[in-house]
Amino acid sequence: MTTPANRRSRHITEGVARAPNRSMYYAMGYKESDFGKPMIGVANGHSTITPCNAGLQRLADAAVDELTKQGANAQMFGTPTISDGMAMGTEGMKYSLVSREVIADCVETCVGGQWMDGVLVIGGCDKNMPGGMMGMLRANVPAVYVYGGTILPGHYKGQDLNIVSVFEAVGQYSAHKMSDEDFREIERRAIPGNGSCGGMYTANTMSSAFEALGMSLPYASTMANVEDPIVEHTRAAARVLVEAVKADLKPRDIVTRRSIENAVAVIMAIGGSTNAVLHFLAIAHAAGVEWTIDDFERVRKKVPVLCDLKPSGRFMAIDLHRAGGIPAVMKVLFDAGLLHGECMTITGKTIAQIMQEVPPLDARQQVIRAASEPMYAEGHLAILKGNLSPEGSVAKITGLKNPAMTGPARVFDDEQSALAAILEGRIEAGDVMVLRYLGPQGGPGMPEMLAPTSALVGEGLGESVGLITDGRFSGGTWGMVVGHVAPEAFAGGVIALVHEGDSITIDAHKLLLQLNVGDDEIARRRAAWQAPAPRYTRGVLAKFFRNAASASHGAVLDGD
Repeated sequence: MTTPANRRSRHITEGVARAPNRSMYYAMGYKESDFGKPMIGVANGHSTITPCNAGLQRLADAAVDELTKQGANAQMFGTPTISDGMAMGTEGMKYSLVSREVIADCVETCVGGQWMDGVLVIGGCDKNMPGGMMGMLRANVPAVYVYGGTILPGHYKGQDLNIVSVFEAVGQYSAHKMSDEDFREIERRAIPGNGSCGGMYTANTMSSAFEALGMSLPYASTMANVEDPIVEHTRAAARVLVEAVKADLKPRDIVTRRSIENAVAVIMAIGGSTNAVLHFLAIAHAAGVEWTIDDFERVRKKVPVLCDLKPSGRFMAIDLHRAGGIPAVMKVLFDAGLLHGECMTITGKTIAQIMQEVPPLDARQQVIRAASEPMYAEGHLAILKGNLSPEGSVAKITGLKNPAMTGPARVFDDEQSALAAILEGRIEAGDVMVLRYLGPQGGPGMPEMLAPTSALVGEGLGESVGLITDGRFSGGTWGMVVGHVAPEAFAGGVIALVHEGDSITIDAHKLLLQLNVGDDEIARRRAAWQAPAPRYTRGVLAKFFRNAASASHGAVLDGD
């Protein structure tokens, strides 16, 4: 077994040649005895950019303090964040998915460059989650993920509010269904303090999945950032990590094909974000695990939706926590034979061992259903294919009375013109909006389409208008929407060849996304099509454009 002292001795204490290295540590107050201790990184996502991350510093400080008490040397370093909620609908949204890769690179670079024996990653906003996990898997030293916690709901006129309430209010206000006063009060009250967006949106989806994956502690994924128990949880995670370093228990020992299947089962059960498909393709790639977009459909068919959570349900993530959290959801799945109990977790216990400690489902709560009485008999993230998406696309079908329609295409080559068409009343029931050149390369950065989808809901068109895109959706999106269409328009996918008025079929029953135009006509259009010029030729967006894989492969930058 490789011990911290052995690794450290090879790196630092090889006689005179290592003296300069040791001097740098002495400058930070280290003593001779410290070089035999494990050196554990604390990847701190704290920033004052967004409420998702503004409450992380006290968690990072608690982690450092506890690691020190446990005989480790803590080395704190920072990771960046982009606020999806603040960037939504702007050019800044193109940096969101890019930040996933930047965060992964930060974690991998600091852990590898500083020869760390372990790493505790703390994050909040959406891309903090997969970015941190990908970095942990690339570095592959003992690691644990600490989620910064969910936000508490805002309140107005007896209703719980969250960030999506504001986006939907835009549509209601523009349709003259809401007063100026109500609109302003919702805007002011929706976000009452620190924490990540409060429904089962992307951050809470990914934190829940990490718990099921075995890379976070039980009950870790649904705590509120502003409530005190999350601090003790962070200390517990630090203690667990020190033991994992001693046992040499690494992320790739934990993240296997079966543990990813457990995570995806939980994503389906909680009604999680479409972004989980993109991110778990990337996580599997970082772990070296074979996992394809078709595996999501395989899991979907056998796992029911158990939780009544926003955006299409009634409850918030904090309500799920108070109903028993992700362990309660996993207990229902485990008892139904839908989880692999032999999978190891960072705690050193298997999933089966952890499930033995979880109490039965509380019959008084209304958030989590029994397996015999699910919200939906099958999962909600359907993988649609057809001539519009031969590599696959992702539809979120919860909350829809009939997830199938055929209608005329309304074509837009950017998000802003599509949003304007909705707010100006130019989109009608039965239309199928096509938002393209928004994929990993075309965006670049595959921006989320929360503004137009929320506007449709606010206008009362959430179930009667279809929307397909090679971009992404926020975890807060619901409706007759299909994203991640691949190949994307910029790469010459059929979505680039759609004309205004063409007939398009979206059918989640048949798992079909089809342009109802003959093959000869599609071939004629393809021959006449030319790729547009890249939107960026320098900087990080240009680098993402040049290197991003298809959405069907997770939009990773280090693909084969």
